[in-house]
Amino acid sequence: MSASIDYGKLMHHAMRGLIRQVLCDVRDHGLPGVHHFFITFDTTHPDAQLADWLRERYPSEMTVVMQHWFDNLEVTDEGFSVTLNFGDAPEPLYIPYDAIQTFVDPSVEFGLRFESPDEDAPHDPDPDHEPSTDGPDNTGSDGEEHHDAEVVSLDSFRK
Repeated sequence: MSASIDYGKLMHHAMRGLIRQVLCDVRDHGLPGVHHFFITFDTTHPDAQLADWLRERYPSEMTVVMQHWFDNLEVTDEGFSVTLNFGDAPEPLYIPYDAIQTFVDPSVEFGLRFESPDEDAPHDPDPDHEPSTDGPDNTGSDGEEHHDAEVVSLDSFRK
């Protein structure tokens, strides 16, 4: 038995469980009302899966938005996969929970931030690395209009 209880590790595990439960509810029932999520994750995580062109564009971290259009949401105990639309290119992503750096639902001013022990200071995403949203086809297989995924800076949500 260890000499102390690692409350930080336990809290991070519990908060990631909360994200898992929220995503399970969204998978089963859709996003309620005006809820939407900004999820920043570490693209260098060994289990993160994303297209090569996205990894090249976002070599360390990436923020995605789950709001109007997402498809194929699958939730496991280790992470989740989802297809998001970048411009006119639907791309599947797999994001392990332990790769998540921030999870924000600005519609209700809720947010979680996961800090790693070796993190010296917060990293601001490069605003020049936003995907183009010119001319997307926002119609999904269900015939409903959908919107693109966005990569955004969380600075606008910090107080």
